Amino acid sequence: MPYTVTPTALPGVLVLTPKVFGDARGFFYESFNQRDFEAATGLAGLQFVQDNHSRSAQGVLRGLHYQMPPKAQGKLVRVSHGAVFDVVVDIRRSSPTFGRWDGVELSASNHRQLWVPPGFAHGFLTLTESAEFLYKTTDYYSPAHERCLNWSDPALGIAWPLAQAGVPQPLLAAKDAAAALLAQAECFA
Repeated sequence: MPYTVTPTALPGVLVLTPKVFGDARGFFYESFNQRDFEAATGLAGLQFVQDNHSRSAQGVLRGLHYQMPPKAQGKLVRVSHGAVFDVVVDIRRSSPTFGRWDGVELSASNHRQLWVPPGFAHGFLTLTESAEFLYKTTDYYSPAHERCLNWSDPALGIAWPLAQAGVPQPLLAAKDAAAALLAQAECFA
């Protein structure tokens, strides 16, 4: 199996670690293979329709973003340069884990990927001088359906590693700084 799949504390959110072939020359791994992804995760029939690539400076926090139905997105994310602390928050009101979060370090050196299903808000904090972040999505970007959850909501209590990122406060986009608290956010049923 080209992936090792590790469940997180949030049902449906998975960490995928690919099999990496390396030697003194460098490394090679298959970052995505539909057949192997389906076999490893049990997620048959997903169709990825858009690939995104971002570059962020150290201390940049992006998120916590999500899209509402009918344009909800699943995301398969990874880092190709640098490292980030990646966070997922369950925003499904009917879920027993509603409002809970989990985080994992994704980096170019650990090659991990994270599957974020629809119904979860997602964001990351850049830990290194810069990071390049890649995501495959199951629906197209739709500004009309995009929402943002406040990264510092006390109700969530996310333990962002700001000291590890080397900043007292993260660098935020205006929309992320003005994001809704969970109590006021539009969430999934």
